[in-house]
Amino acid sequence: MIKMIFCVTRLKTISEADFYKYWRDEHASLVTSKAQDLGIKRYVQSHTKQPKLGHDISSARGMKQQGFDGVAELWWDSFAAFDAVLASEIGAAAGALLAEDEARFIDMAASTIFFTEEHEVIPFR
Repeated sequence: MIKMIFCVTRLKTISEADFYKYWRDEHASLVTSKAQDLGIKRYVQSHTKQPKLGHDISSARGMKQQGFDGVAELWWDSFAAFDAVLASEIGAAAGALLAEDEARFIDMAASTIFFTEEHEVIPFR
């Protein structure tokens, strides 16, 4: 399995409450409706809580202050599966639809995406 991690920053023209509500309700429904077209196996949103605590711990460790409003995690079977979906007409259309919607509430210039492969150290209990 591979995982895409999308570190999300909201557009400053949208209140935090409206951002989280739109992301959780509207965008999540759209992703769910396109999950099969995109071959998505799992989708999780993590909404930032207690940002000051995160900033304080980051500062104490000499880390960069990013200020993300949350993280979206999406899983696929493999990079080959991901590439095949994006190369398909249906997958490309679904991806474009999601990107168009994301631009309504996410500050793309202040957000980032990267891919990972998990290596579980302490299992979920």
